[in-house]
Amino acid sequence: MERDAVDGDLLDCPWVPVCISGSQLLAKTWFGDTAYRILLTDLHSVWEEEMDTRAIQDRAQELNRRLRAPVHAFFSHMCEVAHPCLSGRVEDGGEPQFSLNHHGGNINLKLKSELAGVPFYWEFRCTPAPVALVCSQLVRPLLLMSRLLQRQVGQLGALLARKDTELQDYRDNGAVLSRERLQTELFEEQSYRENFLTQTVPQVCARQGGLGFDSELQELYSAVTSYGNTNARKRKISERHAPEEDQSTTEDRDPNHAASGTQPPGEEVNHGLDQVNHGLDQVNHGLDQGDKRQTGRGDRARTTDSERPNEEQTTVPMAAAADRPSARPKKKKAKGLFG
Repeated sequence: MERDAVDGDLLDCPWVPVCISGSQLLAKTWFGDTAYRILLTDLHSVWEEEMDTRAIQDRAQELNRRLRAPVHAFFSHMCEVAHPCLSGRVEDGGEPQFSLNHHGGNINLKLKSELAGVPFYWEFRCTPAPVALVCSQLVRPLLLMSRLLQRQVGQLGALLARKDTELQDYRDNGAVLSRERLQTELFEEQSYRENFLTQTVPQVCARQGGLGFDSELQELYSAVTSYGNTNARKRKISERHAPEEDQSTTEDRDPNHAASGTQPPGEEVNHGLDQVNHGLDQVNHGLDQGDKRQTGRGDRARTTDSERPNEEQTTVPMAAAADRPSARPKKKKAKGLFG
């Protein structure tokens, strides 16, 4: 599987609080057919591990000397016993046996279970994650979640203000509460914000044992990352098809291609106007020649023109009409040319 696809699948997975060997962590895991990706953080450091089929086979042989099964034969078992703990569904001390050890800047998660009645061992050996991965999987989604929650608070505040106005209108028209305990105070955003900062914030910050990533935040995280992931996939698909579209655009702009019968509409109009101008030039030339043949005054000139053969009078206009394109030009444009 491509690295971008794995990153996208991992991004769809939410962060969940887990407790392993007394350590409170946030975990994000993705398990494929015979591959996995894991992220762990204690909000001081972030660790990761990515394993493919060959790496899983080698580590399984290292930790289980007598194991001779292919990867797909034991990988599903490993997922079944590891995923509940890494998804926060198994309390500390529950089965399977999980332990966490720090080795310098790395951490190891050791798993012990039974496969077909034989002990099966596994280790998740996580190393510090790069900054780009931390930003894409944790920082950017959390910032977007903060903006969304801030907008939600603003919308709820505006709704409360409208509700207060509605209730006041009821009171002004004689409405009375049936129970006084249902009476509420008017919502004032500024005083609410001050009380929130001085009272609620200290209480929430003091209760950070579970790292504060509850089910509602997990749902919001999944919604945010799923939307961003969908847009990213659409951009990659459009970029993948971009060369073909550019090639078709180039063919449309090719003069030879245009001459084959697919000339753009704007060029057809210009070409038609050029032919009209050419015909008008011929008409004007014919009129000039007629003026030169005039030898008398205006009345005589008109008589001479009326006595000309019909063939001479119609030759030039018919030639101009033959040069006109099938699409007639705009009348406004023709009048401008005559003017």
